[in-house]
Order: sequence, then C-alpha cells, then structure tokens
Amino acid sequence: MKLLRVGPAGGERPVLLSDDGVHHDLSGLTGDIDGRFLATGGPARAARALAAGTLPELAVPDGTRVGAPVARPGKIVCVGLNYRDHAAETGAAEPDEPVLFMKAPNTVVGPHDTVRVPRGSTRTDYEVELAVVLGGTARYLDSPEQARDLVAGYAISNDVSEREFQLDRGGTWDKGKSCETFNPLGPWLVTADEVGDPQDLGLRLWVDGELRQNGTTKDMIFSVAHVIWYVSRFMVLEPGDVINTGTPAGVALGRPDAPYLRAGSVVELEIDGLGRQRQVCEDAE
Repeated sequence: MKLLRVGPAGGERPVLLSDDGVHHDLSGLTGDIDGRFLATGGPARAARALAAGTLPELAVPDGTRVGAPVARPGKIVCVGLNYRDHAAETGAAEPDEPVLFMKAPNTVVGPHDTVRVPRGSTRTDYEVELAVVLGGTARYLDSPEQARDLVAGYAISNDVSEREFQLDRGGTWDKGKSCETFNPLGPWLVTADEVGDPQDLGLRLWVDGELRQNGTTKDMIFSVAHVIWYVSRFMVLEPGDVINTGTPAGVALGRPDAPYLRAGSVVELEIDGLGRQRQVCEDAE
C-alpha cells in the first residue's frame, strides 16, 4: 500500500494510492499521516476501508504538489558510512558499529520541493537513501528480529549535506546535515508488506541527467533490522520517526570529477518500488 500527502505545504491531505493508480481520500479516517496514525493501526484501517469500497476517490490533477509522506517526524536518525563502496570512496574504514548522527526534523520537505543551497556553500552534496519509518516504539530491543514488526514502511530520502559545514567547521556532523530543505522525502510511504526484503532494492541518483549513484541495499554493512535494534540501545524510537540508512558510492565528496550542487542543478532519485523524486536547487535568500 502506498500512502502520500498532497497539497500546499502545511495544508496537505492524506491519500491512499491503490494498485490501479487511483487516489483515495483518507480524510475521513485521519487528519494526517503521522505518528499517531501509524501507531494506532491506521494503515490497516485504510486497507480495510479500501477493500470495503468506502474510501472516496480523489482527483489529483497533474502538477499537484506532493508533500513528505509522513507529517512532523519527531526525529530523523541517520547512519553514516553504511555502504561498503561509499566507505571505500571516502577513504574510511568500514565501521565496527553503526555511525549515527541526527538531522533536524524541519529539514523534511516534499520529494519535488526546491533544495536551497545554503549561504556561503561551495560543497552541497546529494545522497540517495532508503528511509525507514517507524510504526511502533523501539526501546531496548532484544534482537534485530524484534525490529521487523515495528516498521510502518519505507520511502526515498535525499540526505542533502554541506561537506564543508559537516567536516571542516568543527564539532559534529549535524551542522552540515540540518540546513533548511536538506531532507526531501517521498513521494510515498510504501508499507513494509509491499516492499518485501529491504535488503534487495536498487538505488539510483542523477544530477543534471548524469547517473551519479547506482547501488543496492545488498551492499549495506548494517541491515535495516540491525540498525533499528542498535539505535534502540541508545534512544527511544517512536512512531513516525525516520531513519536514513546510508548511501551508496557516487557522492560528490568521493568523486573529484563530479561537481557539487549549485543553483540550477537538477537532482533525480529513485529506489525500486518506492517511486521517484526530482528537485531543482536554488540559492538560499
């Protein structure tokens, strides 16, 4: 099942996209696709309503804005250096434990919204990532197997990064990861049952039509389930929280011949079964 939110920023409407390509209005079931909806069996209720034929169809004209598929995530936890080829391209050793950092929740924007290159930036980078959205609470899990039942679904994430801010300006990585618009998410939240094995998905990213990243989640050092279990040892994950699980090789940081993003750059991303994103970059005012 594919869940999404359409409409102007701050006024999105919750929608279910059925397999036949028809949009169905979820407003009668929930005010939004958020942590509460996910924690209280909302996706299952939506599926039952669809099967019963009680969800009204919704006309979504071409050009309608698509928002992030999850409203107001409480936190965004990210995993660095989680692909073997990406660790190699940056000259880093494969980590013994997941490398964690945070992104500010208000970095989340829609999958086709503008990405703003920060003031003074010369090294704004792109990262196609599999995002995991929690549907239950993860606290001191006993094993990775427990994590599987806590996943509401998956989405595409662009973990946009400013490398100078991240690596050369002191402190943690967060300042290079939390600039405004630095986490396009969506277009859909695809429920876990439809995705199947999250460790068998292809990821691709283009900049101005050039294929820059072409990887697979098979190359992850730490699996989705392992990451959720691991994070739960250090913080409580709650419904609606997002985990960005890392990026494959091909980022500008690892390719001296590949220019960083600038105003006018067009970034396109896709992951098998999760749809496609497209962003045009502009300078922050």
